[in-house]
Amino acid sequence: MFLGFSFLQPLISSAEKEKKEVYVIPIHEEVEKGLHAFLKRAINDAEANNAELIIFDIDTPGGLVDAAGDIGQLLDGIETKTIALVNNHALSAGAFIALHAEEIYMVPNGQMGAAAVIDQAGNAADKKAQSYWLSAMKSAAESNGRDPQYALAMADETVEIKELGIDKGELLTLGSKEAKEIGYSEGTVKNLDELLQSLNIDKASVKEVDETFAEKLARFITNPIVVPILLSLASLGLIVELYSPGFGIAGSIGLASLLLFFYGHLVAGLAGYETIILFIIGVLLIVAEFFLPGGIAGALGIIGILASILLAGGNVVQMGISLLIALLIAVIAMIIFVKVFGKRMKIFNKIILKDSTSTESGYVSNANRLELIGKIGVTKTALRPSGTIIVEDERIDAVSEGGFIQADQKVKIVKVEGSRIVVRDIS
Repeated sequence: MFLGFSFLQPLISSAEKEKKEVYVIPIHEEVEKGLHAFLKRAINDAEANNAELIIFDIDTPGGLVDAAGDIGQLLDGIETKTIALVNNHALSAGAFIALHAEEIYMVPNGQMGAAAVIDQAGNAADKKAQSYWLSAMKSAAESNGRDPQYALAMADETVEIKELGIDKGELLTLGSKEAKEIGYSEGTVKNLDELLQSLNIDKASVKEVDETFAEKLARFITNPIVVPILLSLASLGLIVELYSPGFGIAGSIGLASLLLFFYGHLVAGLAGYETIILFIIGVLLIVAEFFLPGGIAGALGIIGILASILLAGGNVVQMGISLLIALLIAVIAMIIFVKVFGKRMKIFNKIILKDSTSTESGYVSNANRLELIGKIGVTKTALRPSGTIIVEDERIDAVSEGGFIQADQKVKIVKVEGSRIVVRDIS
C-alpha cells in the first residue's frame, strides 16, 4: 500500500505543477491615485503565490496622468507575464496602462486610444505636460515592441496615420480590428473564458482579485472631484460650528469629512503617518493660542494643518486648488453669517470679556447726586467759576452757572451731571 502511494506521488506532483495559476486584476472606472495602491497589493499577492500569468481586465475612460505614470512604473517592474484584456474601453490613461502589458487582447467592440492630456478645465494641457505625456506614451509602446507612431497618434492630434484614415486634428482610437492589423493586439476574444481557451490555459486555476471595502472607499475619496468636496464640507461644517452654541451636527460633519480625507489617502498610500502627526500638532498649536500671547502658535498651527493636507494629496498643485476652493467657501460662509444673520463666534464667549460698564448695566463712574437739585447753599469760597459751597453742613465742589460769585453768597443747585454740580447766585 505504501509502495503504491509512493509510485503515485510523483504523478500527482507533476499534475499540480502543470496546473497554472492565473490572476485576473480589474482596472475599472477612473484611474486615480487610489488605484495604484490596489494594483500594488494585487500584484504582490500574485507574485508571492508564483502566478504564471497576470491578466489586467481593463475598462476605464482614463484619469489622472500622474496616477497612470505611477501605475506604468509598477507594471514595468512585474516579472510575471502580463496580458491586458481591453474589456470595452481603454481610453486615455487606460490605453497607456494597456501598452505596458506584454500582450493585449480586445473584445469585439473594444476601443483603445484617445489619450490626449488635458487639464481639469477640459482644455489641452501646457506644452511641458504634453511633452512628458508623449514621451511616456512612446516609451510604453516601445517597451513591448510596438510601433510608437500609433501611440503618439493617440495622444497628439498633429500626428497623421494615413493607412487608418487619421488626419491632423484627430486623435487615434483603435477598434479591435485595427489594433490587430497594426500589431497593437494579439487577438480578439469575446470574454475572459475565451481568452484562457486561446492561451490553452482554460484549465488553469483562475483567481479574480477584488477590491476590499477600504480600497474602494480610498479610490472614491482620492478622486480629484471628491477631494475638494470633502475639504469644502470640512471647512463649512467647522465654520458653522464656530457660530453655533455647543458642538452639533455641523461640527460632526466637518470632523468626519477631515477624517475621511486622511483615511482615504492613508489607505491609498498617498499619506503617511507623518502627515497625520503634522495635522494633530497644528490643531494643538491652535488650541494653545487661546492661552499664549502673540499669535505665533496660532499661525504655526494653521500652517501645519494646511501643510499636512497638501502633503497628504500627493499632487501639491491639485491639493492647492482643492484647498483654495475650500477656503473660499469658508470665507463666503463667514461673511454670510456675520453680514446677513448677524452671528458672532460662540467659541470665544468663554475667553472674551463681553460685559460693558454702561449705565444701562448698572455701572457708574461716580455717585450721581441728583437729590441735591433745588437745594440752597452758601459759597464757602469765591466761585471763579469753580469753588466750594456748604449745603446742610456738607462741603461740596461746585461751579457757577454764570460768572464770578463772591464768598458767603446764597446759591441754588440747578444741575447735577455726574461729579459736576452747577449753582446759580440767588442773593
